[in-house]
Amino acid sequence: MSVDPNLLTPFKKTPAGESSLREISADAYYVINEVVVKRLGHLPIYKGDFHLLPPKVQRFVAEKAELMRPRGIYICDGTEHESEEIVDKLVERGMLSPLKAYHNNYICRTDPKDVARVESKTWMVTNDKYDTVCRTAEGVEPLMGHWMSPNDLSTELDSRFPGCMAGRIMYVIPFSMGPVGGPLSKIGVQLTDSNYVVLSMRIMTRVTHEVFDVLGNSDFTRCIHSVGLPRPVKQRVINHWPCNPDRVLIAHRPPEREIWSFGSGYGGNSLLGKKCFALRIASNIAKDEGWMAEHMLIMGVTRPCGQEHFIAAAFPSACGKTNLAMLEPTLPGWKVRCVGDDIAWMKFSKEDGRLYAINPEAGFFGVAPGTSKKTNPMAVATFQANSIFTNVAETADGEYYWEGLEDEVKDKSYHPNSRFAAPARQCPIIHPKWEDPQGVPIDAIIFGGRRPAGVPLVFETNSWLHGIYTGACLKSETTAAAEHKGKSVMHDPMAMRPFMGYNFGKYLQHWIDLEQPGRIMPKIYHVNWFRKSAEGKFLWPGYGENIRVIDWIIKRLDGVEGIGKETAIGTVPTPESLNLDGLDGVKLDELMSVPKEYWAEDAVEVKNFLTTQVGEDLPAPIRNEMEQQEKRINDM
Repeated sequence: MSVDPNLLTPFKKTPAGESSLREISADAYYVINEVVVKRLGHLPIYKGDFHLLPPKVQRFVAEKAELMRPRGIYICDGTEHESEEIVDKLVERGMLSPLKAYHNNYICRTDPKDVARVESKTWMVTNDKYDTVCRTAEGVEPLMGHWMSPNDLSTELDSRFPGCMAGRIMYVIPFSMGPVGGPLSKIGVQLTDSNYVVLSMRIMTRVTHEVFDVLGNSDFTRCIHSVGLPRPVKQRVINHWPCNPDRVLIAHRPPEREIWSFGSGYGGNSLLGKKCFALRIASNIAKDEGWMAEHMLIMGVTRPCGQEHFIAAAFPSACGKTNLAMLEPTLPGWKVRCVGDDIAWMKFSKEDGRLYAINPEAGFFGVAPGTSKKTNPMAVATFQANSIFTNVAETADGEYYWEGLEDEVKDKSYHPNSRFAAPARQCPIIHPKWEDPQGVPIDAIIFGGRRPAGVPLVFETNSWLHGIYTGACLKSETTAAAEHKGKSVMHDPMAMRPFMGYNFGKYLQHWIDLEQPGRIMPKIYHVNWFRKSAEGKFLWPGYGENIRVIDWIIKRLDGVEGIGKETAIGTVPTPESLNLDGLDGVKLDELMSVPKEYWAEDAVEVKNFLTTQVGEDLPAPIRNEMEQQEKRINDM
């Protein structure tokens, strides 16, 4: 049997930055498999059977093993025995410590230089720069996306990845974003030399050998991760946390469905199923296939009458997204159930024209500071067992501690960039359909951010197009999740600024194109729980009281008349339409006001932002919405 010799060349020499992931025929596979096995040489397989992997996964693993030179391969299967084995090793080494006050909870600490998200070192790699970033005004640095050329990426990868796993085990993690085999689900295979990543990916994604069974003719996203510290280590390792913070690189190759991550072992930098795959790569797939990959929670809200509505909401980090997804209503008879707290994959049904959403994740990776029994009791209940805490404090009694728990725990130390990872199935109010492969039907989309002044508690946008424009104008105070310091208000369009996978102008056009005959478009709203008085106090109590805003939104969905007042920016509640029973001291007039001077200044600033940041890539319909709103504001 003969085989094209070019198929074998990647095994002779494959630069790290060069893709050699050609599909191979069944006839050619036997010959190539022999080459694969030979190239692996005496590399031990610590767990699993390499020969049982699908051919394209074998090829992927073999190529990268040859490149990164691990001391062995460990093929993960997602079993409890696997988890126990890894946990025991990490406890023995000192990376993990059990939190003795809970069942199967563990704590670890990173090197302080290794933070959960490093936007300045996160890149999208395309041949055409403007597939990634917009045509900004001259001298203006793009805020939405960082572009790197394929040639530059090759240079960067070749300076990092050869031999980077020396002395370490390479873990092969098969994972599904969404229920395995579901119509909206996608498959990934991550290679990593971090045990912490294996444990975290087991929580955050569906790690199972069944993933390989459903690959079939479909492709998978290739995720390559290394902490970037080969053995023998010639530098001090802080907190038993291997990393290489000076050489961090997180690079995405959307056309190849490939992610390369080096130097960091923490958060979205290393759990490549999260933002890297679920948003940056998935948004590219969604554009190509006609669906949506968004930074949104999904919640089911049931009224006292028993009718349920599903809502998706996009907030920047630390704006209460998880709190809303797990809201405990203060109004009698209402019930909220969580489908997801961070990411929504959504597609319009050909059968009924509605937008259906799934939560592609299997866990919650939450910001710890501010999470308490007061702010989010459901999240606290979720992570009482089988969870991993990173960079939180530990009390003498073996409890976790962070800012916001002062009334519950006496110790007073914490880390602002601390996280918890907990299985979603443990959430007391997880929705029965949270793993329904068909998804749940979305009736409304909400945008929101931390806006201390000028922005009303809630308003409904005028149309799908106006809703897109409102989302494009989203702003919020910055948080500890990113590198930005202080509390300046920053643009965060669609809450996707750090996670954009392609040109933002084309992203807006994709949203526009989704509105088609026969489709039932969700109504779009904007909320602001964080408006303050002149004295600097919050005007709205928030938390469980936010159900009162959801109540108004659902009334609007039902077409209840006389509950809305039109303004230049959209429809706000009339004074009597918001249920304030049992609430005292709410200054509704101030909370709902749309001050002309504020919005006139905002219109100028937004126009400058969209003109300089999106430029000629701004779709004409969005430019028209901008001009119409500016005129309405000037006519106030």
